[in-house]
Amino acid sequence: MAQTFRAAAVQAASIPMDSAASAQKAAALVQEAAQQGARLIVFPEAFLGGYPKGASFGTPVGMRKPEGREDFRRYHAAAIDLDGPEVQALSEATQATGAFVVIGVIERDGGTVYCTALFFDGEKGLIAKHRKLMPTGAERLIWGFGDGSTMPVIETSLGRIGAVICWENYMPMMRMAMYDQGISLYCAPTADDRDTWAASMRHVALEGRCHVLSACQHITRGAYPEDFDCALGDDPQTVLLRGGSMIVGPLGQVLAGPDYSGETILYADIDPDDLVRAKYDFDVTGHYARPDVFSLSVNVAPQRAVRREGAE
Repeated sequence: MAQTFRAAAVQAASIPMDSAASAQKAAALVQEAAQQGARLIVFPEAFLGGYPKGASFGTPVGMRKPEGREDFRRYHAAAIDLDGPEVQALSEATQATGAFVVIGVIERDGGTVYCTALFFDGEKGLIAKHRKLMPTGAERLIWGFGDGSTMPVIETSLGRIGAVICWENYMPMMRMAMYDQGISLYCAPTADDRDTWAASMRHVALEGRCHVLSACQHITRGAYPEDFDCALGDDPQTVLLRGGSMIVGPLGQVLAGPDYSGETILYADIDPDDLVRAKYDFDVTGHYARPDVFSLSVNVAPQRAVRREGAE
């Protein structure tokens, strides 16, 4: 029999445009959740770097306004480098607690920023990342596209952990690629706070016969700089993201949440043996698959704009 453990989904506001402060807040929340016994802790999408809800980056069709270019410069400056102090702060928090942490960040790489999930494993620190494959809507103006080389599912003492960010969860083939890797702890950092999201998370858990941990920020307009370009207005009390974080079991049962009340940490006790019990009658890449009818090809090679050949 596998050992039951506690998992946590953190629902909190980041500090947009101040990734150092957001990292310190995240480190404190890791400590808090670990003190409550959590061994797996999942944070929302873009917790470091910020989710620019309501911003347009000055881009009507066919033109880019100077103020939009400046908005992007500031956003790029607020993104993190993977060898930077923010990652170090989180590595120290996971080392101190032994917790496994999945957190959404805005990752800077040259002139491009990516919406990324980082994986921290106790004393090992940062061990892997997943770059969002398909930014949604206007996110495509500001975020680069990930590729199949960063879709890890990581073997741990708690189970096999992976991350699918926000509306990537509506990509059936991506979900299948994760199920095929034996994912058992399916982490879903998100900025989707709609009522429909909860139904989607229950579907993913039931379809993949895995535990799903979804984390979304609860954040108001007042958390952003006063000059932040926001289509939802400038009233500091306006809620831009209302949370809805939740934890779901492998038969679609809600173990915690969804919570829309404010900043909180949701906890649930995870029994790994529930995975096998759930797969008794449905295993999407096993006995319920029909590879003679359906198959999926996944390109996991890094996609680079320049390939250098012939160098020693």
